[in-house]
Amino acid sequence: MQKIKALALSSILFCSFIQAQAPKQLSSSEIHHELQKLNFLGTALYVAAHPDDENTRLIAYLSNEVKARTAYLSLTRGDGGQNLIGPELRELLGLLRTQELLAARRIDGGEQRFSRANDFGYSKHPDETLEIWNQEEVLGDVIWTIRNLKPDVIINRFDHRRAGQTHGHHTSSAMLSLKAFDLAASEDSYPEHLETTEVWQPKRLFYNTSWWRYGSQEAFAKIDKTNMLKMDVGVFFKELGKSNNEIASLASSQHLCQGFGRLSTRGSQDEYIELLRGDIPADKNNIFDGINTTWSRIEGGNAIGNILNEVENDFNFTNPSEHVPQLVEALKLLQESTDEHWKNLKSNHLKEIILACSGMYLEANASSASAVQNETLKVNFEILNRSNIQVKLNSVVINRTNHRIEPNLTLTENKKENLELEFTIPEDNAFTSPYWLSEKGTLGMYEVADKKLIGKPETPVAFEATFQFDFSGSPMTFTKPVYRRYSKPAKGEIFEPFVILPEVTASFTNDVMIFADAQPKQVALAIRAGKNTISGIASINHPVGWKVSPSTIDFSIAQKDEVRTIYFEVTPPINESEGYIAPKITIGNSDYNKALVEIAYDHIPKQSVLLPSEAKVVRLNIQKSGENIGYIVGAGDKVPESLEQIGYNVQIINVSEIEKGTLKKYDGIVVGIRAYNVIEELKFKQNYILDYVKEGGNLIIQYNTANRWRNQFENLAPYPLTISRDRVTNENAPVQIIAKDHELVNFPNAITQKDFDGWVQERGLYFPSEWGEEFTPILSMSDKGESPKQGSLLVAPFGEGHYIYTGLSFFRELPAGVSGAYKLFANMLSLGKENLKKGDEIKG
Repeated sequence: MQKIKALALSSILFCSFIQAQAPKQLSSSEIHHELQKLNFLGTALYVAAHPDDENTRLIAYLSNEVKARTAYLSLTRGDGGQNLIGPELRELLGLLRTQELLAARRIDGGEQRFSRANDFGYSKHPDETLEIWNQEEVLGDVIWTIRNLKPDVIINRFDHRRAGQTHGHHTSSAMLSLKAFDLAASEDSYPEHLETTEVWQPKRLFYNTSWWRYGSQEAFAKIDKTNMLKMDVGVFFKELGKSNNEIASLASSQHLCQGFGRLSTRGSQDEYIELLRGDIPADKNNIFDGINTTWSRIEGGNAIGNILNEVENDFNFTNPSEHVPQLVEALKLLQESTDEHWKNLKSNHLKEIILACSGMYLEANASSASAVQNETLKVNFEILNRSNIQVKLNSVVINRTNHRIEPNLTLTENKKENLELEFTIPEDNAFTSPYWLSEKGTLGMYEVADKKLIGKPETPVAFEATFQFDFSGSPMTFTKPVYRRYSKPAKGEIFEPFVILPEVTASFTNDVMIFADAQPKQVALAIRAGKNTISGIASINHPVGWKVSPSTIDFSIAQKDEVRTIYFEVTPPINESEGYIAPKITIGNSDYNKALVEIAYDHIPKQSVLLPSEAKVVRLNIQKSGENIGYIVGAGDKVPESLEQIGYNVQIINVSEIEKGTLKKYDGIVVGIRAYNVIEELKFKQNYILDYVKEGGNLIIQYNTANRWRNQFENLAPYPLTISRDRVTNENAPVQIIAKDHELVNFPNAITQKDFDGWVQERGLYFPSEWGEEFTPILSMSDKGESPKQGSLLVAPFGEGHYIYTGLSFFRELPAGVSGAYKLFANMLSLGKENLKKGDEIKG
């Protein structure tokens, strides 16, 4: 799996490690900061649609300046976007963006929640969005979040009054939040929630407005702000040594797959929120004005607050352990509270502060990063008391098992204790994988069988260790996740999630296999062992009309994590056909059919995903001309591998090596998606690329975004060309071939309406809106109710060659095995090559 080098961005509130599983170790000033948060009993919920929609400045401000518990509800996981750092798309991209959101929250101090809505791609209107999403279910998820978090204030990122003027997901998030605010307190709304939670009525609902909503700063300055609050989110936190907007910049920079790495900012900066529901605060700089956020909010809270406020006011920065007896006493009093919500929330927070003040280090380190059911796992425990507090360790228990040790150890100051426990993974223990991907969902919704998991950002860890102590005569328990800690010479210390995997997983080398003729192909199946010494039988299920030989293959693998590749011969039918093949791995009496996908980047924890193992097979009658294709990789896609499937020899071009004449060897050059947005050097090489076209070359430029990341430069095309934000989001939108006699839709493959069937997610995006008369538009398409868009595929002769610009989403269609997309792309590469060279023709 592709990795990137990312700067290790420091967590402001917790000690910085390369992986997020690293234990939290707070400095004295950070402990004091957490004490201030502990003494604030108020909650804010920020609501938007996608990862990166959130305003990290406001989340960081509410969390670190106001000291409120602050959560971000992103209705989707961002599955429908693109990826600037690797090949992950759709559900894997959603997983990557989920982890980037969690990385951002670790920095800005917020929490993260989700609904079950699936980001199906750009939507032009909330009517479409709410039709594809299950509106009632998503609304229920928003209400579920409100009832569980119990926010006093809710802030919408987007304006519910702008239907059709912005992304439909954006407007829908605001509309659903508004409805949820009105319904969350009603026992008649989603009564099934009340089996495990209770109704709740937030006090206020706001919209996070700004000058861009009104077109300019000048226009915003003139509007009536009577119903708005203003907050300076550029405050400086002396005990943290950072300003709020520096924290926010670091948080938003975690969205690396969306190109959000950015410079930090400093200085005063105003944020505005417009009241939509509830009463306007008397103090328009204080969102919680008039809401009781002190310990007196709960019964018996005054006594708790007296202790904790005294600790905060008289905090000993040189010896925080001095306060442990007071903190333990406050925890005892808190257990007497009848307010279960605040008792549970503040007890967990207070226990973490006690642990930090005592300098206690607790670790549960597994002997391996993964194990299988029925396997024996060794866990090493490290316990270290770095204070003079009298502490006795009574026992350590592995949660959800009956395994425990009872050392009854008195912990001496700064003397490390190492203990060990072996246990067998239960046979019925679930495999570790993102819970929202366990069941097959729909285009707009993820299916979640366990309703208690709805809203959680990730699957609970496989195992936790509960340490049971006696703190100066008071019983105390602390729970830590079981993980794997190890080191690599080039990386240092690494913390990796511990996961439970099947005995064996299997995956095909290619997710899509194109058969351009009736000849058989060798298909590689990679089998990965989840434990030592396994053997079994592999076979492949296949569509009717296809043949697989041999029918079964015996295999054996000696070492855990070892991969053995075996080969089957797959023969397609004579005529065009498509379907799916899937492996069946039999070990003893058990069958396995899952693929293991691992996602490893330095800025997020390693992710292990179990997905159904399958590959699409397509028998396609296709012709092509030319052989050697040069590819300039942009933001990342699988188009080069797709072109190789139909017989092209694709070579990746290093942009820095492009000079006059170096491109002549290619029959065609393809530029990857957003290349001109992400490769600064291209603007210095564009003249060489256009010279290649002038001298007879064929150039295909796939879509670039308008006015984003980097400015467009003037010589993108040899003739006038204006990139816009025009797009056709409906993958089934009607397509008209308006240049019916053009070579591009006739040679070497006849393109018909049928070739636009079966497209996925969208037709295309960022179409040019204006172009020179030299260009010929080939296609016309539009979403329902919109004017026809003719900029999806433009062709112009230039010198002896051809320049093609296309916003069609080939980066989605080719990896998905869409037959018509392959034919159309082959025609683009064949343009101007009517006389097929011997050996160039592929046909059934």
